[in-house]
Amino acid sequence: MSDQRCWYLWVDGTALPNPGRIGLGLVLQSPRGDTRFESRLPNLHGCNNEAELIAFCHGLRLAAEAGAERLLVVSDSDFVVRHVRGQAHTTVARFIPLIEEARALAAGFAEVDLRWLPRHRNQEADRLARQALGLVDKPVLSGQARKKSRSGRTARSPRPGPATGS
Repeated sequence: MSDQRCWYLWVDGTALPNPGRIGLGLVLQSPRGDTRFESRLPNLHGCNNEAELIAFCHGLRLAAEAGAERLLVVSDSDFVVRHVRGQAHTTVARFIPLIEEARALAAGFAEVDLRWLPRHRNQEADRLARQALGLVDKPVLSGQARKKSRSGRTARSPRPGPATGS
């Protein structure tokens, strides 16, 4: 998706402990480059997969409110990517309504492309999710920069990452 009207959304959710309090991190970038950073503590408890789904849904609502029609969403949660795409299914009852909500929200856009990237390529959203819980950034180890994706190819960001700072 390289359309000049494309918005970019980086999302991350974390739970501490796991399960525990949920923190969300979101970065929304307009086609003009205007960037919104959000670190949110939604006063919810759950596991990491729930946190990731909640962050995804919150990010889609944020993008819709901003007027996005075409959206590239980047998540470091393989669980979210596979389940929202319909490539995986769960019988965990508390996940099902979140997955259905995510799919319904995504259907409200003219186009949504959902991509998985490793955490070290989603650093700003990860930092914001951890910040919501009062945690420090996780260090990126030098070996992680060359980490391969599940397909065996080096994972690359769909676009240069968002500028840091909030």
